[in-house]
Amino acid sequence: MASLSKAGAALTALREDLTGDVFAPGDAGYDEARTVFNAMIDRRPAAIAQCADEADVVRSVRFARELDLPVAVRGGGHSVAGTAVNDDGLVIDLRRMRTVTVDPADQAVRVAGGATMSELDRATQPYGLATTGGRASTTGVGGFVLGGGTGWLDRCCGLAVDNLLAVELVTADGTLVHASADENPELFWALHGGGGNFGVATAITLKLHELPRFSIALTVSLPEHGPEAVRTYRDVIATAPAEASGAVLYFTGPPDAFVPPHLVGTMLCGVLLTYAGAEEDLRKLAEPLLALPHETEIVGAMPYADVQCMLDDPPGLRNYWSAEYLTGVPDDFVAAFCSLADSLPVPTGCQHILWPQGGAIADGPRDYPVPYRDAPWSVHPFGIWEDPVDDERCIAWVRGVREAVRPWSTGDVYLNFIGDEGTERVVAGLGAENTRRLGRVKREYDPDNVFRFNHNIRPV
Repeated sequence: MASLSKAGAALTALREDLTGDVFAPGDAGYDEARTVFNAMIDRRPAAIAQCADEADVVRSVRFARELDLPVAVRGGGHSVAGTAVNDDGLVIDLRRMRTVTVDPADQAVRVAGGATMSELDRATQPYGLATTGGRASTTGVGGFVLGGGTGWLDRCCGLAVDNLLAVELVTADGTLVHASADENPELFWALHGGGGNFGVATAITLKLHELPRFSIALTVSLPEHGPEAVRTYRDVIATAPAEASGAVLYFTGPPDAFVPPHLVGTMLCGVLLTYAGAEEDLRKLAEPLLALPHETEIVGAMPYADVQCMLDDPPGLRNYWSAEYLTGVPDDFVAAFCSLADSLPVPTGCQHILWPQGGAIADGPRDYPVPYRDAPWSVHPFGIWEDPVDDERCIAWVRGVREAVRPWSTGDVYLNFIGDEGTERVVAGLGAENTRRLGRVKREYDPDNVFRFNHNIRPV
């Protein structure tokens, strides 16, 4: 760490050089700038550089290197681990860099590093185009894609990372690098799941797919009908086209229009069948689900960008998530999954989620560091609550779900779904051989492990 006088002079110079804003402790706006989605994260960086453009990012990285400051990178700030902010380091905040540029002729989109999923979806929707996005509209596109990227379209369009065409990256020495299949191909490979380990992604380019119509069927049942609902959904997906996706989830009924007033605050079982196509085709697929006992239903065409907002949770709540990828969902698993809902913390925002893979996910490129590609299903215990008094029981429930479904687990994991669960889980999210190869790429582009506030890959 540099001397206080040198640090003060460097900070003054950074404020003068940046087009964007710089916040330090004591500045008005500092506390707002350091706040992230997960309220369990309360960190105090030495400085926050809210970059307005690529040149600002280069200056910020060089500032951090000059003072030997650790660097955290903030895109959407949605990471459950809170990796967008650190203690006593520099945060490179990309939220002022949000431009989304659609090229309908080439069916591609360039997304600046601070853009959210909603901004991507709203920009592509007028052209009848879309690409795989996260299941929450507030998710940052950059971190989501570089970490792998799963969502309602992945069974028909592939994982988000399968649609990656190019990345513009500022590396640890402040150099701007372009990575694509033809330029820096080994770095480009590493960015297909290796996350923010190799630099600051100031922009990414993604392949788009035609999506003129989108439809959903949502049923909400009492929990005693859950096992039948899960089995039926499983069987529907088994024979459905790749355009079909969705999830089964247990949750606390919120005070929303789709929940009858007498069920607000109680545990419910929801089945969401999404379909990248016309409502009439969806209705045929959904017939077995609609025939089951349920309290309420929503069936019809809905713009994809609107569906993306359905599971949004507000910022400022406490979050702890995890996941397990599964070899299958036989009846004994279904019984175990549904019984785990009995311990779901109610009433909170916690959700007990099961969703399918297959389709274009399983058929996608085999070489990328995303070992969970072959798993047909995933369980995602999603802990979210407001009162710190509930910390212990909500975290214990998430861990309990992981432990209980382990007999059906492949051992792989999608790293964007988890917080800090140790080095072994990082390897499980990348694959052992891939981790070694990624370590060699890390050594070339970040030998000092400057970018280590992430699911970290050490240089080897």
